[in-house]
Parts: sequence; C-alpha cells; structure tokens
Amino acid sequence: MEIQPRIQLFIYEYFKIKFKQEIQPAPWGAFQYRFDEDNCAELSFVGEPEESFTSWMYDLQPRDAHYVASPDWQPALAERFHQMDVYDELILYYLLFTINSTLTIRPTNAYNAMNDRMKSYSFFQMSHCSAASRISEEQQHQLRDFFFFFYLYAHPVNEDTLYACSFREQRLVHTKSNISLEHYFSAFHDHYSEHCDQYRDDLIINPDDIQASKHLTLELLRILEGKSSPLLMPSEEGLEAVVELINNVDLMLQLYEDNPSALFEIMRDFLVEDHSTLYRDHCFTTLLQNYVCYILYFKFNEIHTLVDYFSSTPTWCGIIINKMFTDTIFIQRIMRLKQIDLSAYPDVIAHFGEEARSIYLS
Repeated sequence: MEIQPRIQLFIYEYFKIKFKQEIQPAPWGAFQYRFDEDNCAELSFVGEPEESFTSWMYDLQPRDAHYVASPDWQPALAERFHQMDVYDELILYYLLFTINSTLTIRPTNAYNAMNDRMKSYSFFQMSHCSAASRISEEQQHQLRDFFFFFYLYAHPVNEDTLYACSFREQRLVHTKSNISLEHYFSAFHDHYSEHCDQYRDDLIINPDDIQASKHLTLELLRILEGKSSPLLMPSEEGLEAVVELINNVDLMLQLYEDNPSALFEIMRDFLVEDHSTLYRDHCFTTLLQNYVCYILYFKFNEIHTLVDYFSSTPTWCGIIINKMFTDTIFIQRIMRLKQIDLSAYPDVIAHFGEEARSIYLS
C-alpha cells in the first residue's frame, strides 16, 4: 500500500504554493501548477496549459434531470452500469469534480477560509486515520466517516451528493446503485479517451492526458479510501516537534497516553516562540485539530486536562481553546454526535472569546 511518490510531491508543491507563496512550480509528468487571472493555482496540463485537471470535463457535465419532468435520455455509461439512472450520473460527476479539485489552491477570505481549511484537513487525515494503530478499528471507521463527511460538506456539495456514498470495507461506493467509485471513475475516463473524436466539441485534451487524469484521480481516491501511506507535511526549522506529531498520529497518541503534559509542552513551546507565518499557523492549527479529532472525539473530558495544564497562562489557554472551537466546526459536530452539554464545562467557556461565544453560547 505504498503511496505513489508523485502524489506526495504534489502535496509538497501544494503546501509551498499555499503557505509560502513559492510560485515557480516545476512540472510533474503531465501536470504542473499554474496560476490563472484570479490568482487560483490549479494543476494544468503541460501540453494544454489553458486546461486544468478540474476544467477539462466542464463540458461533459450531465444535464440536470431535476429540471425535466420526464427525462428521456440515458447516462453516457448506461451500457456499462445498468443500475445507474440520470440522477446517479450527475451525483457521480459532482463527486469526481470534488475529488479533482482537492489540490486546487484558491484565494481565501472571511467567507471561505473555514471550508477551505476543513476540506484540506479532512483529505489529509483520511490518509492517516486508517493507519492509526493506537485506536480501534471501530474508531478508525468513525473518524473515516467523520472526515469524509466534512471533505464533501466543506467543498461544498449539495445534500444529495453529501449523503450519496458509503464505505464497503475500504471501498467507496455510490450507495443507491452500489457502484464502486473506483470502477466508475476508471470507466468514465476510458470512455472519453476511447471516444475522443465523438466528443471533440467538448474536449480539448488528448487521450493520453485523459488517462493521466484517470491515474491522478484514482490516486486521490485511494487516499480517501485509506489505501495509501499517510501523507506527510514538510518540516522546517522550529517546527520539527509539531510536524513530527502531525505526520505520525500514533506518536501523538502514545505521547499523550504516556504523559499528557508532554503534548501540551509542545503546544506551549510553539506559543513561546511567538513567530507567526502562514505555514507555522497552519501546522499549529493542524496539531490542535488532531488533538480534537483523535483525543477529544473519544474522551471529551480530557479537555479539562488541557485547561488545567495551561491554568497558569490564561492567555495561551485562551488562544488554544478559541482555535480549537473556531478554526473549524469539527468540535461542534463532535459535541452534537456525542450529545455533550457545553454548560457542563465552565472552565472551558471561561476562555471563550467573542467569536466562540457567538457560535456556542448565543
């Protein structure tokens, strides 16, 4: 289950562009990052730089049957997938587009920053949770479903697409039709590469580029299905301890089980340095959300241990608590799933800032 080296290279490139503004990306096979006029970085085809990994299939989007009283057409792959109807076809197209846009880097603002953060984080963690041996298989599956929900929710997709898929062991399937996403996406690309001439008005790229897209899509899908090795974040000076725990969830869990203070000391050391960059802030946010998702998800009362540790430094405690509660809505959903009453945690509420109070106490 070794991850393809290329996808990890794309991940490193993604982090460099997104957080360090290094804008001289090198080509990797058929793809390279390219900026458009909206300052959006997309994986574009080396041979067709104006066409991207997400945009090449824009004109192949199925008609929306919801706007037709009695749809009188068949899905493009109806002969291969007899159980699929035109509504299923549109959902599968949306899923393919969502997966292909995973590595797209869009400018963030107050309205999209949280969704951007949650989709990226959830994708990254889906490569980790199935490999975390210090949690049970049942817990792995709970987290896998949790992260996949947010991966789609934060894209965002419509409600039909959000609930369209489920896991069969380590395979994602379209639940209604029981079609494997791997089989469908593979057949989708093969169909259009084999019938390129038939779709010449809708396709700019050639069959080789369509096949390159298929392989990259399937690599991304393998990550979502937990069939790859964990994705790694690049380290840098001063972030070694934080990144080591991010890249090895088992190490973080073991550290916490042996001595919770050891994990909190790493958080404290980060705050002591007080040197903010986009990437440093991202790494700290990721570590805190790992604490939320891998520890508080299963033992929410452990939050008292964190508050107690930072009781002598209320400013730092406030920074940590507010980031955990407002950088994402993961903890909000955990509390709903676990039916946790926040009023039972006055020591936590005491550190809430204005944003957290408006979300959780209004």
